[in-house]
Amino acid sequence: MDTTLSPKERVLHTINFQEPDRVPIFITITPQVAEKLSQFLGISDYTHPDSPLAENRISYTELLVHLGNDIVGIAACAPTAGPTREIEKDILINEWQIKFRKTDLYAEMIEHPLAHAETVADIEAFEFPDPLAEGRFDHAKSMAAKYGKQYAICGDAETTILEVSWYLVGMEKFFMDLAMQKDYVFALMDRVMAYSLGVAKELIKIGADIIWLGDDVGTQQGMMISPKMWRDVFKERMRYVIKELKHLNPEIKIAYHCCGSYFPIIGDLIEIGVDILNALQPTAVNMDLKTIKDTFGSRASLFGGMDTQGAIPFGSLADVEQEVQRVITAAAHGGGYILAGAHNIQPDTSVEKVVKLFEFAKKYGTY
Repeated sequence: MDTTLSPKERVLHTINFQEPDRVPIFITITPQVAEKLSQFLGISDYTHPDSPLAENRISYTELLVHLGNDIVGIAACAPTAGPTREIEKDILINEWQIKFRKTDLYAEMIEHPLAHAETVADIEAFEFPDPLAEGRFDHAKSMAAKYGKQYAICGDAETTILEVSWYLVGMEKFFMDLAMQKDYVFALMDRVMAYSLGVAKELIKIGADIIWLGDDVGTQQGMMISPKMWRDVFKERMRYVIKELKHLNPEIKIAYHCCGSYFPIIGDLIEIGVDILNALQPTAVNMDLKTIKDTFGSRASLFGGMDTQGAIPFGSLADVEQEVQRVITAAAHGGGYILAGAHNIQPDTSVEKVVKLFEFAKKYGTY
């Protein structure tokens, strides 16, 4: 067993189906957890960039690598000319012209700039952000330069097509109009896809080893759209994105995020070039980690799977320890597993548990 692997080597071994010295870790957290963790660790200097679509994936790096993360996230941030602004008390607006209200946990969307869209002309009249706007990748370049030799770099371009589209329109209207196949919906998705592809290509150029795509199409009980609709509308668009990225760098690995249950389309995702499956939410129907490993583990790596809804926030330390053991036992053999939560660690999880989570991962993750 090679016990001298760097974090980057550890991750690359894993996603190439080799057993490294231990299972690599990529935990993400919310701002509230970061604040408490900072006090607990005595580390006051950590990054929290203005990234409207990827904030929690790329923030708090200094805290998380100190604890043991093997992967550093980078993403597009708000450009110099378009920062997220507070326009009145607790009301924010970002460069997409989406308005939010600050809440205790997350900022909640309250106004969608394309809420009244009905025609392709409405989409053409909307000013979409420039993926290469000045300043957008300053943070990504800084993180890649600082960590890229030692740590694996994951370029985040989640909310690739579907999610940003409904953010702009509003969820109910978007899905109704998608079901009715209104022309503007498809024009909108293609504009969002072009933005995401431009971002992802730039992240590859900066030095990403993994590009993290995704769209939430799952609920606890099943998919929120039918597998047929996903195949008809999203599959070929996602195939195109992945093909373009692998043409730019044939060695790039593609991770795909989807919350909830999406078992019916996992085979399709692998077919179009997805290399790493995330989030593997254990409380969702048909998302048992061992079953997914047994079914797809020779063709795709797994990333996630720890229960951030039950065991980790509300269980005892023994329950947290057991949860870490569960996912490692289910998915780590033969390589191909990155230990992570099925979501960002939330404020309902104590700092002590977060620290212990890393300790347990290192203790039980050895090969």
